[in-house]
Amino acid sequence: MSEIKETLTFHVEKGNAGYRLDQYLKTKLPEFSRSRIQSLIEEGFVFLDGRKAKPATKLRGGEKIIVHVPKEKEYPLEPQMVPFEILYEDEDLAVIFKPSGVVVHPAPGHQEKTLVHGLLLRLKSLSGIGGVLRPGIVHRLDKDTSGLMLIAKNDETHKKLTTHFKERKIEKEYLTLVYGRLNKEKGKIETFLGRHPIQRKKMAILKEGRLAITEYQVLRYFKRATLILARPITGRTHQIRVHFSHLGHPILGDPLYGGLKPDLPRPPRLMLHAYRLSFFHPRTGEKLSFTYHPPPDFSEYIKSLEAKEG
Repeated sequence: MSEIKETLTFHVEKGNAGYRLDQYLKTKLPEFSRSRIQSLIEEGFVFLDGRKAKPATKLRGGEKIIVHVPKEKEYPLEPQMVPFEILYEDEDLAVIFKPSGVVVHPAPGHQEKTLVHGLLLRLKSLSGIGGVLRPGIVHRLDKDTSGLMLIAKNDETHKKLTTHFKERKIEKEYLTLVYGRLNKEKGKIETFLGRHPIQRKKMAILKEGRLAITEYQVLRYFKRATLILARPITGRTHQIRVHFSHLGHPILGDPLYGGLKPDLPRPPRLMLHAYRLSFFHPRTGEKLSFTYHPPPDFSEYIKSLEAKEG
């Protein structure tokens, strides 16, 4: 049995009857990823009324949950040279630019050359809350999305940043090219998102999903495309991609949600870029804001659309 770092106790409120055990713990431990919580349950670190349970166990309300959080092992990953840029760094956190094509953390099919491997090489310390495969990772970008990310260098910063994300205190803005011309120059997309019931790599709009809100503003119209500034109010997986596909305007270059269109030049990548990141420093309280303009492959594709306008 691993050495225990801390033990947490929760009493399930009656109003949470019907929740899955892993879903309930995610609300109580927002700094932990869903997969991390499921691993703790499956590895026997979580007890429901004194007994081990499964992640999908339905709660009745009134139960006592004990979570033993084990000490992290040494990182099993070998540091590797991975392309990314450090824009800001202090003793608590770093702000980095992740290129398109770089996977954030190891996962099945992506065991090498992830952002995490690069972080281990270039940053002296990283938080361990996310588990040994996700050191420092507070939030993610999809593999083919480029842009700004926040990295936590210690556990206290990780917890505070996770709380700030949950409380919607961290602002993110994305530049994206979508198919067609949107009728409204400004708007808000509000749906419920969840895992697609059949195609498990996809997310879908589901009544039983989690609330997802995206605000947007049109920056420029092209003949068959629109350049948009999108601001996700919530941070659900694939949120912006699903939302614009739902409107009938999928993000160009998105093979998963209908963004490959024969009447336009084939994009070099998913045309989604995390353009701006604004947050309050968790230790000093200082307001920090970073902007990173789209990389050359994104900008060159916009120029190709401009050329067709003529």
